[in-house]
Amino acid sequence: MAQNVPASSTMAVPHGPAGVGAARRRMRADLLAGGAAESVVDDAVLILSELLSNACRHARPLSQDESVRASWNRDRDGELTISVTDGGGPTRPLPATPSVSARGGRGLNIIGALARDWGVREEHPAITGGIRASGCEPVRGVTVWVVLAENTSAGPGLTDGLAFDMAAADEAC
Repeated sequence: MAQNVPASSTMAVPHGPAGVGAARRRMRADLLAGGAAESVVDDAVLILSELLSNACRHARPLSQDESVRASWNRDRDGELTISVTDGGGPTRPLPATPSVSARGGRGLNIIGALARDWGVREEHPAITGGIRASGCEPVRGVTVWVVLAENTSAGPGLTDGLAFDMAAADEAC
């Protein structure tokens, strides 16, 4: 009997290292249950981890609950869109050119190598009738989105060659 697995998922992730691992595990389970290829799932989990780690290091949470929003959507053709929305920070995500000895700064270049496309968009608050809920300031955010095509996985060479320790990345955030 085939499982009825949603083609998309959205979750609030605590702004910090604690939520990164849980988000990766949920994404992996959702995508595998939905029939995604193992190589695509590996790339997707790496991308999600990088986006969440960047949000943790460089941006504010979305609201007082101290979370960011992670989502993924797999269409009929297997194309996967992954996004992380945070409260923004002092700069916008741009690929860097780190020195050979730098401990960071390579994540968006890795994403660029794995993805068919990626980008950044501003999230503007939706104000209905000009009224803000409870007199609060409207939530503004920044979303980094990545499109990963079913047939464009970098394969084991790139992701395995990174020697990327996900547990250490969670703690470093």
